[in-house]
Formats: sequence, structure tokens, C-alpha cells
Amino acid sequence: MNHWKTAMLGDLVEPADTWNPAKAASDEVFDYIDLSAVDQEAKLIRGTQKLVGAEAPSRARQLVAKGDVLVSTVRPNLNGVAKVPEELDGATASTGFCVLRARSAVLHSGYLFNWVKSPVFIGDMVRKATGASYPAVSDRIIFESKLPLPSLVDQRRISDLLDRTEALRAKRRAALSELDALTQSIFLDLFGDPRENRSHCKMVALGELCVKLVDGTHKTPSYTAAGVPFITVRNMATGTLNFEGTKFISEDEHAILTRHVHPERGDILVSKDGTIGVACPVETDRNFSIFVSVALLKIKHDIVDQLFLAGQFRTDWIQSQIRAGTKGIAIRHLHLNDFKKLRVLLPALTLQKEFVRRVVAIEKLRTAHRAWLDKMDTLSAGLQFRAFRGEL
Repeated sequence: MNHWKTAMLGDLVEPADTWNPAKAASDEVFDYIDLSAVDQEAKLIRGTQKLVGAEAPSRARQLVAKGDVLVSTVRPNLNGVAKVPEELDGATASTGFCVLRARSAVLHSGYLFNWVKSPVFIGDMVRKATGASYPAVSDRIIFESKLPLPSLVDQRRISDLLDRTEALRAKRRAALSELDALTQSIFLDLFGDPRENRSHCKMVALGELCVKLVDGTHKTPSYTAAGVPFITVRNMATGTLNFEGTKFISEDEHAILTRHVHPERGDILVSKDGTIGVACPVETDRNFSIFVSVALLKIKHDIVDQLFLAGQFRTDWIQSQIRAGTKGIAIRHLHLNDFKKLRVLLPALTLQKEFVRRVVAIEKLRTAHRAWLDKMDTLSAGLQFRAFRGEL
């Protein structure tokens, strides 16, 4: 173990200025960063809003500067953190963020950003969070947390090392995004733009393609050391059902939960809270239960192909409808009734199969990229752990 001292985070940062745009600039337009603007995987700010001061929500209060580190105080396990880029210097952030502005004389902003992404910091925040259904931490808890404090030279060295690792991961994520774009291109090539529907494909509501469309239990279950996997949105982030790191429930509780919601091979799971609209075909016979954040689609296989429908969720046509229907500020969600109303193309099964045939090759590449990313995630976590122990 190193001989570095530790320090309270609050002693190493400066307070951010606050304002009330509704009063101070009611006719002016400003950039607003809410919790949903943070890409939790890439740790970047995306999709900021431009608002008129008079229409500002009550949480739009914190003035941020280039280099500030934003830490979401809700759902700390999701690690909604990001660094403010130059183009958002002077933007306004939600009070749902704890704003960390490093005192440059003692703390390097890159080191700080890498620290709040580390498993040690995340674990500390998860342990200290309160609230069963909506866990959160306060700014005070974040400010009172401690971090190892080497010299500024070592802080820069550690930051550079971890940043280089993250750059490699970012390139692979970009490749995954390009594969998503390719899926969109194949869809447009076969069926055209659904907004124009020049191919005259049948257009139906998603609910018409389902025998049943429900969500998982609304009650947090009692977890056990082993048993039946309990699936949440976190296990669906890649578009493929992932059982690694799942929590478990007892066989008895699983039997109760699956009386009306029983996932099985041939179904489709779709995320409906947080990161909305990620579709995962169920291609396993393994038993599992699902949380309220997951929608279960039991589809009519005589008229729609499972992989065709799941693939259609990756298109801008479906995603734009989801964005339009999304509700919530802190945690975005889409109601089941809105899911049922989503408009989807229903071409002939032969055309659906052709789409699937072309996309299968893309899915193989996606799986390879994702496997590489998973390995890099493990490597990155190990590097972070060793770096902050002074072992690198």
C-alpha cells in the first residue's frame, strides 16, 4: 500500500455559483444539463436542452464551468458522472448533480474525474445511499467522502494512464455505434423511411403484435445468495441478455412473480426506465424474473419474427417515437400504454427474414466488440484499483 495521505473531497473543491434563470434572465436562452443528459456508459454529456429562462425548471440552478465534474446524486450504482466540456462552459446544471470543481493547487481535474468513476468511489456511494426504490446520496455525503491524494505530478500521471485506457474503450464504443447505424441503413434499404412508407408496408401498433405486453414486479424482491436470476435494465445494456453480476431471488418468490409475467424463449425484453428502448430477444431456456424497469413482449410468431422486431427497436423510427413519449426528469421512463402505441412496420414474413439474415452478421461483429469491451472494462477496473493504491 502507498504512503499517500487521504483527504475529504469537500476540502479539495470549490463551490459552484447558483442562479435562478426564471428571475435573472427570463427572456434569455441557456443550456440546461439534466440527469438524463449524461451517457452513463460513455461518461459524457449528451442531449442538453436549450431553455428560455422563464421556462426553467426549479432544479435548473447550478452554473458550471469547463472542467467541472458532475456526479448524479440519484441511483449511484449507475454512476451518472461526466466532465463539463468547453462548449458547455457557463451552462446550467440540475441540482440533481453534485458539482465538483477541483482546486487546481491541490487537485487535478482529470484525477478527480477518474476517481469518481472508480469502483471504490461507486461502492462507497452505494453503501451510503438511502431510499429503497429511489436510492440517492446527498452533496454532503459526496463532499465528506475521502480519496487518496498523491502529489499533483502523480495525479497527472495516473489521469493520463487511465485516460489512455478509456480512449481505447471509446473507440470500440464508437465502432458499436457504427454497427447500429449499419442496422439502420439495412432497414432503410429494405423498407424505406417509415415516415414516408413508400414501400406501402403495413403499419401497426406494437400492442397488436403481442399476445401479452407487461412489465416486471413493481416491488423490490428479497435477494438471496443464490437462486433464480433477477433481471434489470443493467443486464440488457448491450442488447443481449447478460446474466453476469445478476442478483438472485428464491425459487418460491420467482414462482409468485412469474404467475403473470413469465419470460421464455421467443419473447422480447425491452428496457422502459433509464436507458429506454433497448430490446433483447430471449434466446435461452434459463428461468429468470424481471423488474418493473423491463417490459416483456410475448409476440405473435405467426405474423412477426422475433429478431426482426427486436432489430426494429434499433432504428431511428422507433427510437424517435420513444423519445417523444418519454416522461420523467430524474429517471426517464415510458409507460406500458405508450409502448403499446408505438408504430411499427409489419412487412411480409419473407422480408422480415431477409432483414434478419443481413443483420445476423452485424450481430456477430457486435458480440465480438462487446466481448472485447467487457474485457477492457475488467482491465480498466483493475487499473483504477491499482492506480489509486499507488501500485502503478
